[in-house]
Amino acid sequence: MSSVVVVGAGIAGLTAARDLVAAGHRVLVLEASSRVGGKLRRDEVAGVTVDVGAEAMLNRRPEGVALAGELGLPIEHPDVVSSRIWSRGELHPLPRSLMGVPLEDPAGVLSPAGLARFREFAPAPVVGDVSVGDLVDARWGPEVTDRLVEPLLGGVYAGQARLISARAAVPQLLTFAAGGAAPAPTYDSPVFAGIPGGMGRLPETLAAELSVRTGATVRELRRTPSGFALTVGPTTDPELVEADAVVLATPAAPTARLLGDVAPVAAAELAAIESASMAVVTLAVRAADAPDLAATDSSGFLVPPVEGRRIKAATFSFAKWGWVRAAGAADGQRLLLLRSSLGRSGEEAALQATDDELVAWSLADLRDATGLAATPVDTHVQRWGGGLPQYAVGHLDRVARIRVAVDAVPGLAVCGAAYEGVGIPAVIASAHRAAARIR
Repeated sequence: MSSVVVVGAGIAGLTAARDLVAAGHRVLVLEASSRVGGKLRRDEVAGVTVDVGAEAMLNRRPEGVALAGELGLPIEHPDVVSSRIWSRGELHPLPRSLMGVPLEDPAGVLSPAGLARFREFAPAPVVGDVSVGDLVDARWGPEVTDRLVEPLLGGVYAGQARLISARAAVPQLLTFAAGGAAPAPTYDSPVFAGIPGGMGRLPETLAAELSVRTGATVRELRRTPSGFALTVGPTTDPELVEADAVVLATPAAPTARLLGDVAPVAAAELAAIESASMAVVTLAVRAADAPDLAATDSSGFLVPPVEGRRIKAATFSFAKWGWVRAAGAADGQRLLLLRSSLGRSGEEAALQATDDELVAWSLADLRDATGLAATPVDTHVQRWGGGLPQYAVGHLDRVARIRVAVDAVPGLAVCGAAYEGVGIPAVIASAHRAAARIR
């Protein structure tokens, strides 16, 4: 039985650790922060525990729902699936799309000139890797990029469409742009899934089965004749932890620092992956103070950057999730829980505002979009500094080089959002791959 140290207690690290324990290894998970879960986190707002990080996962990719099922966690699908987009000063139904490229006529969202340009689509093969924005500009027009693709990619990657790799982020778009058939609508299963009580229950349940140390910063990783040595803790009182194998389930930047001596080529490639910061503002308002919002038939709305607003999206969690609505109605009260998100790649300065400013900006934009004038009974601001890796053009080639360099080091594996996908199922898949390599 070998000993394995997993660095990072986000969903990737915890999943890899679980797989390794099941395979018979002795596993210790080291987490620098005071809590497990990474970007899956729950907190209390007005007495209701809700997600303040990722609130859903893809249902049509199996890894996330499968893991929840193995852990005995129930799955819930959104009650309301209709979303809107705040374009040209008004809320419009969000057209069915492939990551923002409409699969139906987007009348009202685009200007007459933009709509005419969209209708001129002429398919052509795509050579090599290009940015999503450059591809959409050339095939469907810049207005489609600015008003439809940007807000969708901003929600997933907190990135900019003209900098994100189409091959890494939306490979189906390459086929579509070349004249391939548009994805057909399917109704056999919901697109998204959540967990009653919050997605944060997933890492919390995983961690309960494992040996996890929080507040344990790994400062150095080096090879030894028998495996690896990790320097853990403050510089004034370092601790040496030895292991036969190591899984690094940390973001790109700290992984690069740890691999500097062990796998320098991988370290250099990882250091070149940029990240974006964002913030999630959760608001609780009384339903009696916001009757129009309480009666909404929408799960929220997206905001194109060209609108010049502070928020990039709003989610009406009380309408979207039955469990949130029920929790807000407990003890005879009726609270509406909703959230906004702010921050894109290149906009880090905007997030240097205070929590009160982020709340005020969110309320101002919500008022302009929906007429909401209620004063919240409680608010919560969660900042995710450098939380989302940016998949630049050439990203998959970079990941391939990282994999080759890491695989050359026996007993070493990496996993997480920096590689083949930022969504929860993709991250879980990367964890399974890392654990399989160690096994």
